Amino acid sequence: MTQNYEKLPQDAFTRIPRDTQEAEKISKPSVSFWQDAWRSLKKNRGAIISLILFALIVLMSFIGPMISPYEPNDQTITHANLPPKMPIIENLGIMDGVGTLGGREVDMYEMKNVEQNYWFGTDGLGRDMFSRVWKGTQVSLFIAFVAAAIDMLIGVIYGGISGYFGGRVDDVMQRIVEILTGIPNLVVVILFILIMDPGILAIIIALTITGWTGMSRVVRGQVLKYKSQEFVLAARTLGASDSRIIWKHLMPNVLGVIIINTMFTIPGAIFFEAFLSFIGLGLQAPDASLGTLINDGYKLIQYQPHILLFPALVLSLIMIAFNLIGDGLRDALDPKMKD
Repeated sequence: MTQNYEKLPQDAFTRIPRDTQEAEKISKPSVSFWQDAWRSLKKNRGAIISLILFALIVLMSFIGPMISPYEPNDQTITHANLPPKMPIIENLGIMDGVGTLGGREVDMYEMKNVEQNYWFGTDGLGRDMFSRVWKGTQVSLFIAFVAAAIDMLIGVIYGGISGYFGGRVDDVMQRIVEILTGIPNLVVVILFILIMDPGILAIIIALTITGWTGMSRVVRGQVLKYKSQEFVLAARTLGASDSRIIWKHLMPNVLGVIIINTMFTIPGAIFFEAFLSFIGLGLQAPDASLGTLINDGYKLIQYQPHILLFPALVLSLIMIAFNLIGDGLRDALDPKMKD
């Protein structure tokens, strides 16, 4: 069976010239790993909003006690248990200084002849809650960041050495980690704090006793993964020392995982510090942290809810912000999460 094909005219086709230089040109601009990670992070609205929110909380933890006309530990008994009162916002019917007394709503500031405004109210000793909340936030953030930094430092060094050298060194080092992780963390922390005087230093040391073990295991696994790669073998062939291979070749590739793990460690440290202070093993009066403020507030939640509300709100915002930032960094730094 034969088919008749219509012959197309020559002018129906247009020759496209081939430009070899144009064909080899890269269409997208060259970006580094960190530039690409930042570009991916900017697409995550939740992470960016959380980053801005956390930056504002950190900023307020420093300037909050400064802009308040009252010192965090100054006591004015005649101003005790005043509800929050803030200009402008009081016109909306909230934070207007009105409290309940004998089943009736009364202006507590007018009743006590108080002319000043306490934006977050006062506690049972007449201390300004605005300055105490932000001072407590500053202390809690300091403890968490220092503890997380020490955990990261010890964990990276310990896990890097264990994973790189392997063999008997790895076996001995991992048995030590297993012993530490087998002991309940809370028991170790409580026993250690009971030995030392309660305070910031005691809490930081207690948090870092076993806190670094998780980081060391993560780093060890990544080092075991990369140490047999071609670029490590090439560096070893060229005569690079073990320390240079670890810090110049392996650690830059593990850095993304370290950052992600640290971002999830910090909120855990904040919450654990708040828990220790809440059960009375943290900072002692008159020093303030988010945990001690929440401990003071929950006892008066039925009568003075503002004493619990503001530190609990700040703690919740910090925890949510850090978790969203950590999720965003994980998506941005993990190559498997790329689109």
